[in-house]
Amino acid sequence: MDKKELLRKLPKIDDLLKEDIVDKYIQTYFRTEVIDSLRETIDDVRQDILEGRVDSISRESISKKFTEMMEEKKKPKLRKVINATGVIIHTNLGRSLLSEDAVKSVTEISMNYNNLEYDIKAGKRGSRYSHVEEIIKKITGAEAAMVVNNNAAAVMLVLNTLCKGKDAIVSRGQLVEIGGSFRVPSVMELSGAKLLEVGTTNRTHLYDYENNIGDNTGVLLKVHTSNFKILGFTEEVTVEELAGLGSKYNLPVYEDIGSGTLVDFLKYGFTYEPTVQESLKKGADIVSFSGDKMLGGPQAGIIVGKKEYIDRMKKNQLTRALRIDKMTLAALEATMKLYLDEKAAVEKIPTMHMILGSKEELLPRASRLADMLRAAAENFQFTVGEDYSMVGGGSMPEVKIPTFVIKVKSGDFSADELERKLRLNDTAIIIRVSNDEVIMDLRTIFDRDFDIIADAFKSIAAKI
Repeated sequence: MDKKELLRKLPKIDDLLKEDIVDKYIQTYFRTEVIDSLRETIDDVRQDILEGRVDSISRESISKKFTEMMEEKKKPKLRKVINATGVIIHTNLGRSLLSEDAVKSVTEISMNYNNLEYDIKAGKRGSRYSHVEEIIKKITGAEAAMVVNNNAAAVMLVLNTLCKGKDAIVSRGQLVEIGGSFRVPSVMELSGAKLLEVGTTNRTHLYDYENNIGDNTGVLLKVHTSNFKILGFTEEVTVEELAGLGSKYNLPVYEDIGSGTLVDFLKYGFTYEPTVQESLKKGADIVSFSGDKMLGGPQAGIIVGKKEYIDRMKKNQLTRALRIDKMTLAALEATMKLYLDEKAAVEKIPTMHMILGSKEELLPRASRLADMLRAAAENFQFTVGEDYSMVGGGSMPEVKIPTFVIKVKSGDFSADELERKLRLNDTAIIIRVSNDEVIMDLRTIFDRDFDIIADAFKSIAAKI
């Protein structure tokens, strides 16, 4: 059948509205949404005809395509995926997962009225920061604390408050680019501060800062380069040295440590990562960090430090545009409470547990999943092997965490083809590909998802 004849056979929308399957959807969805989907379906079929992808059409095939479109639209745009990549803090996949305590707290607060900005004891309006400030102060040792919606917002608020129209002196080697092509210098410049770059990419000395201090200097700034390392002939100024210089010239010292951690990873055998407590003890007047990276909480930018500076930030009109909501506060408070006991934090905060969990506990889980997969898809080859996971999220880029993975080979599909099929599963399974093998890392896979993965392979195998 030629294209013109096929195009003439395309049914009208009014005729399709009489179909039983279409009427079923009209009963449960807005009529306009159903009609829009019918139009999209006809447009898709028309395009298939014009591009020669089909040589026949029928009411049944059009109804099937319409049904698939409606079922897809029923799904939320933001939905669950299975992270089998081994990248623990995966920015594209939602970064850190909340603990059960945090989830329960969010559910309770979001389903009920709450004292977000109400002081129950005083019977009058209160501050939303009061719900987390005391516990953050207790854990970090800071004089004061506040929270905004992410760490880029924290950087902007700190500099806008302390350094608007003035110079922020920063090492040239610390002006990094973060995810999504956002550059720290650009974020800083939006604050109204004037970045004064000193030193070179690989070496910056204390005298580079001191030689550039003038009447217009507002802050001495240090940015922790958590997402890359410069090795070899390098030198950077320490927080202690900057604090001494700040004291000498009566200038605040601000350190943005990015990912932010409250646990000393050195004692767990990892490379050095500055803790918030350490930065404050070494003399930083203000420290900012993320809530949803190594801290393992919700997206937030946490600012801690001297009360005189935090109080000024709270009064900054920009704060209202950057404030966090009740659900973020609930999740953050529950997460911070776990840090009162480091053992509880490591066990109950998913990010912490995945980073610090031993490789040995993964082997029996890998073996069990591999057995399930072999039973579900006999024509695939599943092999348990050793590999490395990564922290991700721009944190500890040089750290490789020993893990166990399942390597998948197929005589019917290339690794890239299999990757696509798994990604397009009803619950998307995101894997990595190496040496034409699909790699699934047990460190970021939960037992609750084993059945979903096995069913996905069973479905793929059934269509061979």
